[in-house]
Amino acid sequence: MRFVVALAALSVLAGSAQAQSVEEFYKGKTINLAIGFSVGGGYDLYARHLARHMGKHIPGNPTIVPQNMAGAGSLRAANFIYTAAPKDGTAFGTFARTTGINPLLDSGATFDGTKFSWIGSVTDDVSLCITWYTTGIKTFDDFMKKPSNLGGQGPSSEPDIFARLYKNVLNVPIKLVPGYPGTNEITLAMERGEVDGLCGISWSTVKTRHAKWLKEKKINLISQTSFKRVPEIGDVPLMLEQTQDKEKLQILKIFVGAQQMARPFAAPPGIPADRKAALVAAFDATMKDPEYLEDAKKLDIDVNPVSGKAIEDLLAEIYALPKDVLKKAGEAVTK
Repeated sequence: MRFVVALAALSVLAGSAQAQSVEEFYKGKTINLAIGFSVGGGYDLYARHLARHMGKHIPGNPTIVPQNMAGAGSLRAANFIYTAAPKDGTAFGTFARTTGINPLLDSGATFDGTKFSWIGSVTDDVSLCITWYTTGIKTFDDFMKKPSNLGGQGPSSEPDIFARLYKNVLNVPIKLVPGYPGTNEITLAMERGEVDGLCGISWSTVKTRHAKWLKEKKINLISQTSFKRVPEIGDVPLMLEQTQDKEKLQILKIFVGAQQMARPFAAPPGIPADRKAALVAAFDATMKDPEYLEDAKKLDIDVNPVSGKAIEDLLAEIYALPKDVLKKAGEAVTK
């Protein structure tokens, strides 16, 4: 009899938990936002700004707490969100735009990028290769002819991926110097003369965090990674303009496509559908929030949002590419 009563009680509790509304669940809760990079960089800026505004758009108004989790070019944070973070809607993260495709590239990532609960991206973006003004590398022609030491983080990070793409696909004489925690540390190393520059740095980071460089002409903009030139950047050649080889272009376009999810946010796989919907709706509402937009303008943050659904569609398309193309792309960024 006691066993039957206990089962009945458990059933009531389970039913109560299942009936709990999104607002009831989030009320008084804290949501942890894992940032896959060190303090002071572009991803950190975008994430902390989102954290200040998004909570009020989630039913129950939970507090969002940013936590830096740098390592392996943000792969540490991605692995945490995918495998270890609670799958109840109280954790999400931001990591490099190429993280979702890393498992296809023999980079050491073991997750499936299509299974994250994608929330959205604050903007699309363009990444650059830049060099310090004291180097003799001022144009793409110089880049092709003169050896350069470029700073990196780890195998799956954007500075490493793009440096290897230029080296292995376009035959640029690059020596990669890995091991820096984030782009902020790489740029400091560049200023000190430890490295000549870096690839894979976002234009939005350059113009917001390093506007003084542009004003004082302290950096050379060597190449931009985009499908079309951005007028604001000026007459800087595209990566895709440097080859006519169809196979090489196919490889490069995989990584250029990832620029569309420049500042992505994702929760773990398998979180309750209603809480995922609430996070997505809150993100979308934040992107239209006048206070958020006003603060973004003050911080020179670009807001050109990409929906979670658009990210899911992009990754599904990339994951469906022929295996031989993906294999060659993986070899290009891991050698």
